[in-house]
Amino acid sequence: MNSAPVQTAAQSKTGAVFSDYLELTKPGITMLVLVSMSVGFVLAAGTDFSLVLFLHAAIGTLLIAGGTAAHNQFIERDLDKKMMRTVKRPLPARRIRPSHALLFSITLMVVGFVYLLFMVNPLTGIISGLTSVLYLAFYTPLKRISFVNVMVGAVPGALPPVGGWVAASGSLADPVAWILFAIVFLWQVPHVIAIAWLCHDDYRSAGFCMLPEADKKGIISALTVTGCLILLIPVSIALFVYDMNGLLYLLGALAAGILFLYFGLRFQLARTKENARKVLYGSLIYLPAVWLLILADLFVAWLF
Repeated sequence: MNSAPVQTAAQSKTGAVFSDYLELTKPGITMLVLVSMSVGFVLAAGTDFSLVLFLHAAIGTLLIAGGTAAHNQFIERDLDKKMMRTVKRPLPARRIRPSHALLFSITLMVVGFVYLLFMVNPLTGIISGLTSVLYLAFYTPLKRISFVNVMVGAVPGALPPVGGWVAASGSLADPVAWILFAIVFLWQVPHVIAIAWLCHDDYRSAGFCMLPEADKKGIISALTVTGCLILLIPVSIALFVYDMNGLLYLLGALAAGILFLYFGLRFQLARTKENARKVLYGSLIYLPAVWLLILADLFVAWLF
């Protein structure tokens, strides 16, 4: 009797289950968290970079970030059924049981927290744990209550580079750690507002109180986007002022910031979905570009 079809079916099912649990961790967002942590680590470490310590920080960060994302999907599983953009996720599609998702998410968060606590340093574990608490206990429920969730959610979103800095240095005292925090905070607010503007109907059907729902004419949304993008330029330049990065970073960050601001000003002048989409595209270009510029500038400095 040929068992090949049975084995193939079993392998296919195993692969599908793995894919569903991976989707629970929101790999795209989790990887962005990892990259942001890595930038903070590399900047703080400088020429004293330790690959072993970095790998420990990366493993712990992946675990706790993935667990936080999975727990967020567990909390919002009933709301996700009401939105086109989330209805096919593993929980609303009933491909994973809620009890299994709960156990999975808590396990990842606890293991990640303990791992960072003992394998990196206690402060890094505390910062990562605080990030999860702020995201799950404050930002997630606030999305159904008030549009200020945009600002509240930007706080845990901006902590990963601080966690990376602390993982390498063991200290929160250096202003550079908080410059990195400010860069991500000011980037994230326009990014989230643009998504909320584009997915307004979806969010409303699920009962989320996002800024575009409270701000029908988009005046506050546009002013918030523009204000953050104006502040983002001098804040990003502060890394050059503190002598953490050189001319390559300065020129690149200026160019990226001006381009991002240009998209924001277009949204300010005409609050349309097309211009909101350009703000979103600008955000997707800006942060990876700035992180890449930081690392490239450091690499050039180490070479010469």
